[in-house]
Amino acid sequence: MRDKIALVTGAAGGIGAAVVGALAGRGATVAAVDRDPGRLAESVDGFTARGWSVTGHTADVADPAEVEALVDRVERESGPLDFLVNAAGVLRLGAVLDLSEEDWATTLAVNCGGVFHVSRAVVRRMVPRRRGAVVTVTSNAAGTARADMGAYAASKAAASMLTKCLGLEVAEHGIRCNLVAPGSTDTPMLTSMWRDPEGRATTIKGNPGAYRVGIPLGRIASPDDIAEAVAFLLSDQARHITMHDLTVDGGATLGV
Repeated sequence: MRDKIALVTGAAGGIGAAVVGALAGRGATVAAVDRDPGRLAESVDGFTARGWSVTGHTADVADPAEVEALVDRVERESGPLDFLVNAAGVLRLGAVLDLSEEDWATTLAVNCGGVFHVSRAVVRRMVPRRRGAVVTVTSNAAGTARADMGAYAASKAAASMLTKCLGLEVAEHGIRCNLVAPGSTDTPMLTSMWRDPEGRATTIKGNPGAYRVGIPLGRIASPDDIAEAVAFLLSDQARHITMHDLTVDGGATLGV
């Protein structure tokens, strides 16, 4: 990935930060994007201290004007984008019947609207160059019903199909669009769902009361596990793969 230019959203921590590290560690120049300037600066400082080419950019992916200005700035400052990783996301828990309008709207605006805004801005620029690769980080919840996760699952399902449709439309221009669908991953988003010290063990063992199987491999994924899958799908090793949904969940959805 040396001399390649990448843009990664949701880059201040968790999976997004791991993706930045995976790409920068392979030689790519990475524009790390997040709406939290403090956490983003801390993350970027850690990467640049290792000698990697990473710059931080604050933007809200739910705002199309901010996104357009962001992509224009990155291409002017760093060069034409080769890779895009949509990793920004929010989690608002709640039963569908109890979910607030604000939680629903915010979840869709970031998790699906953000993918639309950023992908549109980046891929429009890739088309004349006839090259590029996009990976959207979704969730295994996009295809498996989860109690109290209606908004999140719906937003990830929408982002999945949006990315696949985009992949179909731009394949003739040599641009690939793929998905990585993590299961339970050791990030603040996951730990925010735990209500007691047994949260980790319950995640691995499963919860029949919530109709959740456990994780057959017996471990929670690390962010690096997801980042490696993303890096593969962006790389030339995956040059003949597009519109593919790669689930990385230790078997939690039983291969469905």
